Amino acid sequence: MDQSYDAVAAWRAAGEARDAAGAVAALSPDVTLVSPITERFTFRGHRQVRTLLEVALAAIDDLTYTDQIAEGRTVALFYEARLGTTRLYEAQRLRLDADGLIGEITLYVRPLPALTLLMTRLGPELARRNGQPGLARMIPLASGAMHSMAATGEQKIMPRVAPR
Repeated sequence: MDQSYDAVAAWRAAGEARDAAGAVAALSPDVTLVSPITERFTFRGHRQVRTLLEVALAAIDDLTYTDQIAEGRTVALFYEARLGTTRLYEAQRLRLDADGLIGEITLYVRPLPALTLLMTRLGPELARRNGQPGLARMIPLASGAMHSMAATGEQKIMPRVAPR
C-alpha cells in the first residue's frame, strides 16, 4: 500500500507560515509531541499541541524546512530557523497513524545555546497559559542561567578544543 504524506506537506506549509491552526489540522486528535528538552515533557491532544505551537511559532523566525526523509509511516523533517540572532536547527520524527495523520512527533534541537534560548523564550508563556504565573516568573531565572552557561561554552570554551 502506498503511503500518502499529505499531512506532512500540510504540517510543513503551516510551520513555515507560522499557522498553528493549520499545523493542528494535520494532526491526529490523540497526537503526542515529545519535547526536545526532556522526554518527560509530553504534549497530548490538539489543545495542548496547539498551545505549544502558538507560543513556539511566535518565538521562532525564518523557519524553513530543508529536508524530508520518509519510510513507510515514519518521516524525518529538518528545518533551520532563528531565535533573534541565534541559529536553530531542528529534526522532527513524525509517525503517521492509519489515517495518514501525524500521530506522534518527537523533536530534537541543536545547538545547545539554541535549545536553552528556546526554553527561556517559550517557558514563561507556556506557564502563564497553564495558569502558573509564579512559575512563569521563575523560568527566566533558571533557564537564563543555563542559556548563559551554554552560550559561553559554545563561544569561549569549545572553540579552544576544536580540531586543528
